[in-house]
Amino acid sequence: MSVRTRRLDPRVRAALQAAGAAAKAGLADPVLAELVMIRASQINACAFCLDMHVDVAVDKNGESAKRIALLDAWREAGDLYSARERAALALTEAVTLLTDSFVPDDVYEAAAKEFNEVELAHLIGVITVINSWNRLMVSRRIEPGGPAW
Repeated sequence: MSVRTRRLDPRVRAALQAAGAAAKAGLADPVLAELVMIRASQINACAFCLDMHVDVAVDKNGESAKRIALLDAWREAGDLYSARERAALALTEAVTLLTDSFVPDDVYEAAAKEFNEVELAHLIGVITVINSWNRLMVSRRIEPGGPAW
């Protein structure tokens, strides 16, 4: 078995699944959570997570194909995304790209205006967990629909 195809330890999987469920539980809007996870997965080029979360957003949560298609260009998409969604997406990009710098104060403050303290903590939790999943799937070269465990 190739090093890249070794199965993920069930304890790691269970811990990340529990962390993801706890983080999402604090966000009332499941579509927002999916948009955040899709945007982070786009940045991280995680085909496995993109495939999964696009399906969840569209099939389970009724998200439109147009909003999914334009997500990578959300800043230029006008009013297609709400102020709350734009704040969450900006925060997603800042947290996902921490290697470039810290989360800018204006990005954090914009998110804090749209989300109360508890919601903001959960939003950052969702962003953190999807980035962990992205890194696990990308580093192991797990393809869309492929076995992740």
